Amino acid sequence: MLIEIKALQQELPALRDINTKDLCELLASLGFPVDAVDSSNGTTVLEVDVTANRGDVLSHRGLARDLAAKLETKLAELPVNTLAEGAPLLPIRLESEACPLYATAILDLGKAQGTPTDVQAFLGHMGSNAKNLPPVDASNEILHRVGHPTHAFDADTIKGALIVRWARAGEKVVTLDGVERTLTTQDLVIADEAGAIAMAGVMGGDSTKVTTATKRVLLESAFFDARTVRATAHRHNLHTDASYRFGRGADPAMAKVARDLLVQRLEAWAGGRLVGAWTAGTVPSSRKPVVFDSSVINRVAGESISVTEASAQLERLGCAVDGQHVVPPTWRHDLGIPDDLAEEVLRLRGYDRIPSALPPLEGSPEPLSTGYLQRRHLASRLAHLGFCQTMTYGFVDQQEKQEFDPDGSDPALRTLRNPLGEEYSLMRGTLLRDLRDAAALNLDRGAHDVRLFEIAPVFVPNPKNAEEPIREIWTLGVVWAGETGGEDPLTPVRNIAAPEGKSHLIGVLKTLGISDDFLRAFQRWEMTGVVGGTRNHIGWQFEVPLEAIPATVERVIPAYSAFSRFPTVERDFSLLVDLDQSYRSLAEAMTAAIQGAAGEAFQDLRCVDVFRHKSLPDGRQAWLLRVKFQHPARTLTSEEVDVWMAAGLGAAKSLGAELRG
Repeated sequence: MLIEIKALQQELPALRDINTKDLCELLASLGFPVDAVDSSNGTTVLEVDVTANRGDVLSHRGLARDLAAKLETKLAELPVNTLAEGAPLLPIRLESEACPLYATAILDLGKAQGTPTDVQAFLGHMGSNAKNLPPVDASNEILHRVGHPTHAFDADTIKGALIVRWARAGEKVVTLDGVERTLTTQDLVIADEAGAIAMAGVMGGDSTKVTTATKRVLLESAFFDARTVRATAHRHNLHTDASYRFGRGADPAMAKVARDLLVQRLEAWAGGRLVGAWTAGTVPSSRKPVVFDSSVINRVAGESISVTEASAQLERLGCAVDGQHVVPPTWRHDLGIPDDLAEEVLRLRGYDRIPSALPPLEGSPEPLSTGYLQRRHLASRLAHLGFCQTMTYGFVDQQEKQEFDPDGSDPALRTLRNPLGEEYSLMRGTLLRDLRDAAALNLDRGAHDVRLFEIAPVFVPNPKNAEEPIREIWTLGVVWAGETGGEDPLTPVRNIAAPEGKSHLIGVLKTLGISDDFLRAFQRWEMTGVVGGTRNHIGWQFEVPLEAIPATVERVIPAYSAFSRFPTVERDFSLLVDLDQSYRSLAEAMTAAIQGAAGEAFQDLRCVDVFRHKSLPDGRQAWLLRVKFQHPARTLTSEEVDVWMAAGLGAAKSLGAELRG
């Protein structure tokens, strides 16, 4: 936004004693950094960065109002004469709730005097070329000075009543830029009895524009719904100064004021004679008060701020404060919750006054959620089993409709209304599609064994529930494709789709604790899906909701146990086991047997090495298991450790394992 310092000083005289550098720093402290400073011919113009939620400062007066609150001073009086309204000279019908207020007036123009030189220069500094048509230039000047868009129609071109309504499907209007635009039923228009003559809040129409031949003008100063204007501007790719301001929320209380200012300008610049002024509709009712508790600002600030100080800051912003109830001013649409008010108080006090050190934390850490712990455990377990975690897009193209429709419902429920592109227009219903594509890409580039998994939500249509038509379900998807082995001449190449590959994958599923029902379904699933485009790109895939996998219970702070001061004893088992042996079942059986014999002396059992070689018996592999013992009250003896190890070996043999010779 461009701001002329001289015009800003007219709105706030206190700025005349502040140099440009200090003004830039002051604006930055309020959250409006200055991107550029341009000085020429004795005039300085600032390019100020304004956030999208602050439509109230998109003018010289709006920005001066915020500066006045910071400097604890007052704005200059707005030089406006309030018009006496009379009976409507032209019927105005408001047929849409998107326009609750429409203030207007009709003037006879005298001999045109043209736009004053200083106003033409001001508009030039704002990046808007003066047309030397007083109704047009005055409307633009008022927009930049006070922030409320207005418009002037050639009154003699209007046919019958003036109507604010929704456009009819296929209705057309030629806008001021000479382009014919086809409207939709979501577009708000200004119309007469013959049809649409302007796009409300966006741009006027060519058929009613003001020219040098215009004798009478009808002025428009209305309040339009921000979302309606913003959507229309986006739909037609027509972004104007008016739509920029209406789309961020105009001040309904300024509608009559802007009209009165526009009348004054035309009386002074063009010898205009007021025929009549009137208003259709009313200013929207006051907003509901926000309950503001001092604990909110103290929490946000990290220090105690008195209610008196906070109330004074809010009142300087134009809020009406009554105890804990705060009613934001009509121009501040961004203030709706207590945290918004707390932010405003801190902004006016100065962010530099917020302590740099964080306040001390009180209380115990909150436990991590069960779902997060489960996802972390699954990811860690699969990574240990040789799978690589990946992350794919949550949005996919429309082709997925044909591949995935979980319950036969309408996949349009998963379609985005405003996607980034056609390839991102559908909320995904499965993880396998993108995982297969990622596996195929890696295989095509020379990888032999691709093991991928992803833990992420998918979106399932739920048409029977109107309040939640789409369900978000956290899911685990796994793809294993290619072939294993062949790293050296002694290791045979094995197709992953072979039975031993499926057996290994079932072992992986068991270690994750996946429900027996799912395992039985997977064992009946004999499909070997082609992942890539060549014969070798064959593998296994599965997808399971996390609710089918047992949740992981994990404490944030582990329970304390005293350290033993006595020496530890470690013993190893070198076992021959079947290739499809589940480590989990073997470890649980041996742990139960050893712990039952050793009691509190047993500390840990884990596999520290896996060995596979042609020198081993067919169908067998070697596991090196390490057991750790340590008694809390005494030193252990070799004899008792031998007894405990024998108990563990007995449990291993019961599952088909044997000591390696």
